[in-house]
Amino acid sequence: MSFIDVMIGKLAPHNCLGCDTEGSLLCSPCQSSLPPAADCCFNCQRYSPGGLTCSACSADSDLRLVRSAVSYQGTAKQLVWKLKFAGAQQAAQAMATCMLPLLPVNCGERILVVSVPTATTRVRQRGYNQARLLARQLALQAGLPWIDCLARDGQAHQVGAGREQRLSQLQTAFRVTQQRFVRSAHIILVDDVVTTGATLQATASALMVAGAARVDGLTFARSTMK
Repeated sequence: MSFIDVMIGKLAPHNCLGCDTEGSLLCSPCQSSLPPAADCCFNCQRYSPGGLTCSACSADSDLRLVRSAVSYQGTAKQLVWKLKFAGAQQAAQAMATCMLPLLPVNCGERILVVSVPTATTRVRQRGYNQARLLARQLALQAGLPWIDCLARDGQAHQVGAGREQRLSQLQTAFRVTQQRFVRSAHIILVDDVVTTGATLQATASALMVAGAARVDGLTFARSTMK
């Protein structure tokens, strides 16, 4: 947090996004109430240490792993809703802070933080791309480079769609616009919520075709398929 942020916080304190108590973006009780997401394979949702894509699913996936900070319920669900539908762009800062411990240790690799692109119609409605805000906040807090290198060609909305429908819609939905930066890089692919993992998988495929060395998915929340 910068000196300017500290001064602004003192002059005009934030209200907690969870309970509206004055003082911080996310108060300690609300932060403690966030249920941690279980480590599992994003595809079959069976337990897998560190969110690694399991051996049974890895042959059909370009994602080495997908990790999520919290389970999509309670205060976590409220934060996502406020970011996406209530114009609370500051929620991205609190959400990114929760995701920070899940980032890999940099062992000399060239790591890039990349956000999943949102459908243009949604961006027009909100005035911003929530995944981009989240990725930029995460990169800022971690001291990692962020790059806007993915474009979305398809406009099909994914909310409420099943896995097979999502995969079908997303087959040719994404393209990489700046391949020279992606080549040989370890990509941290950021989104707000993962459910079926179809969107992350489709974007990871585009990044691997563009020459990425590895793609790991990282989301704020995980929603369990019913």
